[in-house]
Amino acid sequence: MNVAFTRYFLLNLHLSQWQNGSYFYRLVGILRSWREGSFLLQFSEAIGALLISLVVVSGPFVSTSLIGVLLLACSGYWGIITLSAEQNSGLTPIHLLVLLYWAISTVAVGFSPLPQDAFSGWVIFTLYLLFFALAARIMRSPRILNWVITIFLLVSLVVSSYGVRQEFFGVEQLATWNDPTSVLAKDTRVYSYLGNPNLLAGYLLAAVALSVAAVVVWRGWFCKALALTMVIINISCLYFTDSRGGWIGLLALIITFLLLLRFWFHNYLPRFWQLWLLPLIFVSLAGFLFAGILLVEPLRLRVLSIFAGREDSSNNFRMNVWLAALDMVGDRPLIGIGPGHEVFNKIYPLYMRPNYTALSAYSIFLETAVEIGLIGLSAFLWLIIVTFSQGIRILGYFRFTGNNQGFWLIAAIAAMVGMLAHGFVDTVWFRPQINTIWWLMMAIIASQYYCLNREENSIY
Repeated sequence: MNVAFTRYFLLNLHLSQWQNGSYFYRLVGILRSWREGSFLLQFSEAIGALLISLVVVSGPFVSTSLIGVLLLACSGYWGIITLSAEQNSGLTPIHLLVLLYWAISTVAVGFSPLPQDAFSGWVIFTLYLLFFALAARIMRSPRILNWVITIFLLVSLVVSSYGVRQEFFGVEQLATWNDPTSVLAKDTRVYSYLGNPNLLAGYLLAAVALSVAAVVVWRGWFCKALALTMVIINISCLYFTDSRGGWIGLLALIITFLLLLRFWFHNYLPRFWQLWLLPLIFVSLAGFLFAGILLVEPLRLRVLSIFAGREDSSNNFRMNVWLAALDMVGDRPLIGIGPGHEVFNKIYPLYMRPNYTALSAYSIFLETAVEIGLIGLSAFLWLIIVTFSQGIRILGYFRFTGNNQGFWLIAAIAAMVGMLAHGFVDTVWFRPQINTIWWLMMAIIASQYYCLNREENSIY
């Protein structure tokens, strides 16, 4: 049983053996001699950090086309530094599962009924994965890791502050985001610079998690006060989005963060608190939520609408889209219709219920099954499980060594759980403003894998 568990989670995978025998891997470092004479590549890490920062900074403010151009630049730069690498390329079990995920998407393009449209989606998907590969390599440096996270938190502070301002001063609602039959039909939902409250909520989940970790990691009272301010403003703005999926994601994030904090501090707690700290915290959290639902009418109405079934127009819309998407999976269960929204937009009308047009399946798991089939969905779930297991394993090493960089890992894992919980009922996850952040969180975990060696692996 333990052997099967270890193999499934790739916990004892010796990548050096595969690297030494791989013809493809021999391409790594093939341009090393050219790199030695290059002036710019003496600053390769700084250039990589700059490109990653440009993606992070521009995400909420620019068009998706410009984000695509920046991702293309990141992809090209990853190719350059990999072919001219002077050392280990940073391959991890997470990279292998990402490669499998990409390979299945590639096969799905070939079997797609609309291969040209699927190829367009595949190109975009590939750019995201290469952004992950670059970030995972560059952020092995603690200095660059802290730099990129700081940049993201400062940008998210601007985004969330503007969202909070919209709540107090009002803002034009760009679409019918509330049930028109509800008493909240005219309620303000903030969207800041992202143009959509659900999209803003998905973006802020990672900001909440990382700002909480910054309270611990950042040194000095001014920096800690700034981080605490970020926590308050980010959570407030996320609440003002009135995004039920975002609230669910925030709850999942908080629970995951608390569980990982319990894991981190377990050995430092007296026996009583080891047993009762989490139950007491969760009971207090439940009481706080119950009081909020009971006393704050807008919150109560939004929460109750989650359980209203088809009586809520948003719920009814999603249910009809989900049923149509399930029919699509039923017709092409193994490898799907091909990646990308363009294929979905052309095939979905053949399955949709009357008057329920949609641009996506409104669930990232269902969307994945539609696009690359149940095989692709299985690879995606395997990737998530391996990423979390490796992240907790690395976190155990950081706890053992007393390295507070482990709090960035806690935040990354919690943010990913929150984004997955949100994505269970929405597909803003596929938008570049969110998807780049998702792969950045995964890169934070993968970038720290280098800390483990065979002796350290024996800890677990």
